[in-house]
Amino acid sequence: MSQVNPDSAPRTRAFARVIGPFVALATLIVAIRLPDLTGLIDDLFANAVLPWILGAMMLVAGLMVIAFHQYWRGVTAMLISLFGWFVALRGLTLMAFPSAIETGAGDTASPGLLLAARIFFGLMTFMGLWLTYVGWRRVTTA
Repeated sequence: MSQVNPDSAPRTRAFARVIGPFVALATLIVAIRLPDLTGLIDDLFANAVLPWILGAMMLVAGLMVIAFHQYWRGVTAMLISLFGWFVALRGLTLMAFPSAIETGAGDTASPGLLLAARIFFGLMTFMGLWLTYVGWRRVTTA
């Protein structure tokens, strides 16, 4: 059985402070504006280097979370670690297979997939709100 690292709680809280507000705000905006963002997607993929640069930045950001937050005890720690893996894999996919991401983003024009995407981004918004709460709540020490 592995020992609990004394650095895990403060590090999880620090990651939650940064990731939480970003995810909550970005995914809420995307969920609301999803139909209007098709022009943005078209513009992003119009220049082949832009998806590669964005994917590289996402890969680095995800790898930073993976490298500095290797904790899996507790819901918050798991959410942060899973988020790091999700961002890294999404960035790698964007770099290696940009057409797959473009096709998936373009498919949200259908009503069923639009609803599914809004539900996904809504769930991500709740995750971001949870991380924000955990990261910024006042912690009392005895």
